[in-house]
Amino acid sequence: MKILLIEDSAHLRRSLVVGLSNLGFTIDDTGDGSVGLSMAITNEYDFIILDLMLPNVDGITLLKSIRKMGNDVKVIILSARSQPEDRVEGLLSGADDYLVKPFSFDELHARILTVARRGVVKNSDDDIRLGDFKLDLAKKELEFSEQFIDLTKNEYKIIECLFLSKNQVMTTENISNYVVGSFDSLSKNTIESHLSSVRKKVKVLGGELPIKNKRGFGYYLEKRSCIQ
Repeated sequence: MKILLIEDSAHLRRSLVVGLSNLGFTIDDTGDGSVGLSMAITNEYDFIILDLMLPNVDGITLLKSIRKMGNDVKVIILSARSQPEDRVEGLLSGADDYLVKPFSFDELHARILTVARRGVVKNSDDDIRLGDFKLDLAKKELEFSEQFIDLTKNEYKIIECLFLSKNQVMTTENISNYVVGSFDSLSKNTIESHLSSVRKKVKVLGGELPIKNKRGFGYYLEKRSCIQ
């Protein structure tokens, strides 16, 4: 996934570039609104992470400009402006999400995955296949060897989070934010209990769930698995 990061704070920008790159994202970055607008126009990105207070061209003007050109790239605004009217302006200008500074890196990662999921669900052809597994993002269903696996809502969302993240390690906080949002939480034991339940359901069908626990870090799909 290719991301354009437009953030005028050099310290925050460097920190996000390192963090997102370590998760496997490809990052272009700038601290200038005018340069950012030019990059957004001339290159193709899956995401733009956009600060509002930028030199030369502010974030809202930049966002409105690319939307007028028909560019439907996913945009997450990062801003210290926390008033409801600021959020409303950002979303009505074309942002897909609005994250108030300061924020945790794990929450930003979860927001990226959540917004990416919205885009994937629009196309029912974008099922995720992993060996004999198929995750149907439109129907919210998991199949193994063309056999339906009956999952609870939270079991499905945990599996969806990990399938969408491919080989990236997802922390407990990443998964919790994805499943229940930032206003609630799932403990490590609860997540492991849900995964244990899914493993048993898959085992009954003769399969093995390709999700592993990297001790001290989180959960991931085995790298030997190939996702389409």
